[in-house]
Amino acid sequence: MAGYSILMESSPEISLELALDLPEKAEAARLFAESAGIMARLRGPGGCPWDREQSFDTIRKHTLEETYEVLDAIERRDWPHLAEELGDLLLQVLFYAEMGSELGEGRFSIEDVLGELNRKLIRRHPHVFGAEASAGAGNRAVVDAAVDGSSERVLANWEAIKKAEKKTRVEASLLDGVQRGQPALAEAAKIGSKAAKVGFDWPDWRNLLDKLDEETAELVVEAEAVAAEPERQAAVEAELGDLLFTVVNLGRHLSVDAEMALRGTNLRFRKRFRAMEEATSRPLGELKPEELEALWVGAKKKLSEESR
Repeated sequence: MAGYSILMESSPEISLELALDLPEKAEAARLFAESAGIMARLRGPGGCPWDREQSFDTIRKHTLEETYEVLDAIERRDWPHLAEELGDLLLQVLFYAEMGSELGEGRFSIEDVLGELNRKLIRRHPHVFGAEASAGAGNRAVVDAAVDGSSERVLANWEAIKKAEKKTRVEASLLDGVQRGQPALAEAAKIGSKAAKVGFDWPDWRNLLDKLDEETAELVVEAEAVAAEPERQAAVEAELGDLLFTVVNLGRHLSVDAEMALRGTNLRFRKRFRAMEEATSRPLGELKPEELEALWVGAKKKLSEESR
């Protein structure tokens, strides 16, 4: 393709002369390099004491928080704030990469992170960069790069290329390909989907309703027993986990993302609860259960009418 130079050796190094086609991205590249330099300064001698004390384990919780703040900004359509939140999320990548450059065995840098990303994007987009460039970036799958504008063909190629990548990895279990480092709801959905590929699944979503009844009954048994036998609290947690896993897989059968469904419910609850607070001059904590229920019903009706 015009404007791209592909250099391939035994271990392909790919140079995309993007400036020829995308000169407006030159400033983005400069700013990214500046950000990486700032991160190195913060972790370096004479840098920030707090930043220097952090490890992969202490930073990971912030990564999850920043990810959810990005999702929140998107849901609120707060685009200026989204730009800020995406910067915070990018900071997490820079942080991990800088700590990676300080490792002994397993050492990696931001250059390694970007190189892996660039090769993956080129490898999985033969319809954009060409079959030769895709192969040079490590693609070993035989796919038709002529997708004729079809997103379905793009996804089919993507999965074929991804599958070929995984053949180079040794996995003891089919589920090894499902990363643990993700929200539990997302992990549960992917585990269920993987198991379904070998036929280990519920035949129909209605079967999952029966499974919900079964798991609920088991949870009730443990919850009722824990008062007399506190050591069974772990069993209560396990049964609740089984119930949640079943709910997630019900969502999978209904083509509903459980995480997005729950986030939607949380947002609706926030709005309804706020409407309850606005509908009375008394603190909610002073109201009787029947009064709270009446406010809740009124809040739901009010917000439903406003949304029409």
